[in-house]
Amino acid sequence: MVSSGVLLSGRYRLDHRIASGGMGDVWCGTDEVLGRTVAIKIMLMALLEERGFVERFRTEARTMATINNPGVVRIYDFGHDQVAYLIMEYVEGEPLSQTLGRVGRLTPARTMSLVAQAAEALHAAHEKGIVHRDVKPGNLLVRPNGTLVLTDFGIARSAAAAQLTATGAVLGTASYIAPEQASGIPASAASDVYSLGVVAYQCLSGHRPFEGDTPLEIAMKHVNGVARPLPDDVPLPIRQVVERAMAKDPAARWGSAEEFAQAARRAATQPVGAMAGANGTAATVPVPPPPAPVQSQPRAVPYQRGAAPVPKPATVVYQQPIQQQPRPSGGRNALIVVWLLLAMVTVLLCTAYLGYQANKNRQQGSLELPGYVISAALGPSETQNQITEGRLTR
Repeated sequence: MVSSGVLLSGRYRLDHRIASGGMGDVWCGTDEVLGRTVAIKIMLMALLEERGFVERFRTEARTMATINNPGVVRIYDFGHDQVAYLIMEYVEGEPLSQTLGRVGRLTPARTMSLVAQAAEALHAAHEKGIVHRDVKPGNLLVRPNGTLVLTDFGIARSAAAAQLTATGAVLGTASYIAPEQASGIPASAASDVYSLGVVAYQCLSGHRPFEGDTPLEIAMKHVNGVARPLPDDVPLPIRQVVERAMAKDPAARWGSAEEFAQAARRAATQPVGAMAGANGTAATVPVPPPPAPVQSQPRAVPYQRGAAPVPKPATVVYQQPIQQQPRPSGGRNALIVVWLLLAMVTVLLCTAYLGYQANKNRQQGSLELPGYVISAALGPSETQNQITEGRLTR
């Protein structure tokens, strides 16, 4: 009997039950050899009666162990000790289903980040030929640092599993089932893309796209129904990414989980509210020039009841004209100096010449020149209008 304290294969101790699903129960346990905490998935006893189940389970567990991706839970071991069990990495985190139950819905950016991580993890599994078959919020664990891990791959899913599943588990699976799965077509990588699209829809809207009283009713709505539009506050690029993932026709969905991840990241980083111009480019709004710095005019304010704003008077700044001091011209100053020097030389020459003539006339008596009279000696009877000795008079 499976209970707390049971030791499987003399190595793995069951500590406490974590969750229950359609394939069995998941326990938190301890690897007694390595001394580490592990997650132990124990398959339902009824599945062991199905022919070939154990061998398929072992084969797919080995394949899962080869996946090296941080978004995929790691497989450590497989065993069969009265029960079939799978030893997996123990992830410290909260299931996305609990987060949604607590907060209702996530922001578009946060949703696209988680969806991109989950899609990359799915792509890593798809490259190994593994289809999850049961993508839902309960199988997406979010670590405290915000990273996501995809758990509980539908390893060796059997036809009898649906009959052995509890009602609540079937309801949860039916809410995210792809239309082709609901129609009886085997699941494919495109089916995982659809289921992840439904998870994104729930994160953005706060509810599942289809509801019903029975799992069959819900599954049929995935086949024929039309989901309610996402809220208006979800940006159009993100809405388009989710709607394409949830296309009824698998060929109309994203070509791969990797393509889905890339589209989610692009949509999350695209600016919100950007207006498109006539040619499809972002429109630009012209910026008016700044007001004149010298004079400011009061801005007209519309009338408001109970408030009578008084416009401020215009502020005018007067600037005093700056008087420019005349700058002396260097060429003009030089010319003045030259003229002064010439005048001084002329005066000196004239003075010397006149002195020479006066001395000569004094020796000869007197000499009359046209227009001028030079007197060698002036008597006391001469008037004041005559020039003193040695000067010219007219």
